[in-house]
Amino acid sequence: MKKLFIIPALTLAVLVLSLTSWAQAAPGYKVVKTWKLGGDGGWDYLTVDPDGRRLFIARSTRVMVVDEESGKLLAEIPDTPGVHGVALVPELGRGFISVGGEDMVAIFDLKSLKVLSKVKVGTKPDAIVYDPFTKRVFTFNATSHDTTAVDAAKGEVVGKLDLGGKPEFAASDEKGTMFVNIEDTSEIVAFDPQKLAVKSRWKLAGCEEPTGLALDKKNRRLFAGCGGNKKMAIVDADSGKVIAIPDIGEGCDATAFDADQKLAFASAGDGTITVIREDSPDKFSVAESVKTQDHARTMALDPKTHELFTVTAKVLPQRKVEPDTFVVLMLAKSK
Repeated sequence: MKKLFIIPALTLAVLVLSLTSWAQAAPGYKVVKTWKLGGDGGWDYLTVDPDGRRLFIARSTRVMVVDEESGKLLAEIPDTPGVHGVALVPELGRGFISVGGEDMVAIFDLKSLKVLSKVKVGTKPDAIVYDPFTKRVFTFNATSHDTTAVDAAKGEVVGKLDLGGKPEFAASDEKGTMFVNIEDTSEIVAFDPQKLAVKSRWKLAGCEEPTGLALDKKNRRLFAGCGGNKKMAIVDADSGKVIAIPDIGEGCDATAFDADQKLAFASAGDGTITVIREDSPDKFSVAESVKTQDHARTMALDPKTHELFTVTAKVLPQRKVEPDTFVVLMLAKSK
């Protein structure tokens, strides 16, 4: 005769809660597609066009435009030496490229992908971000330590702001405040994008060399990837207080936040993407560390499909990229 084991209700409840917590802690991201694009040169920021299902890749002297579904190279936007990033303004049908080698912004048509004009900005423009509140595009200039504001509709410079250090990536709350990491001083600067005035300057305790920056607009939380010490600084966007500082991979160069899933991501050159769950506005936990490939330090999130994209190649001594080894990795949740 088989014995019937009765599990006490309290024990069962604890077991269910434990299993639920375990399931929530592992979103299950993994590399699902690898596309070889090849070609010469290094790379920097990636930008997703969620409506057009295109991925824009800053690649040394040009911008590669890739189909998100097939990985096919659709086109290249040439003549952008020292390119670092791309900002898209779909309502105007335009895109903006930071051309670091020329101290310019290249303005292009989103449909034809043809460059329409170039505008002089600060010295060595790096990150580039569109602010819907002011309808301005901002370049963050590595050598001149400032930001240049460009009227997105007119394609004209309207001003600049000294940032007091080397800026990295930035984020807009779309309500009249922009935030930017200052890499060499380990700070975040909050500024008014209309008045071009600094509002606050916050030291990031426990964070060295902040690079990537993302924002949870609803809960007002900033996610700064600390490239110098394998941490992510999670910061109150109103007070500048560091709320949490979880461990991430080594050599982080990009972060992202998925508002629908309440997940933050940090990509690192050691070949990992760390996934951090926002359990509440003041509580965060590392959900998983996903293996990618070495040197896959930059990343972009498609907010509609929740897919992640990163790129890498074989890197030789003196940081030279081995020709024709460049690949795009797409990550998605396990089904």
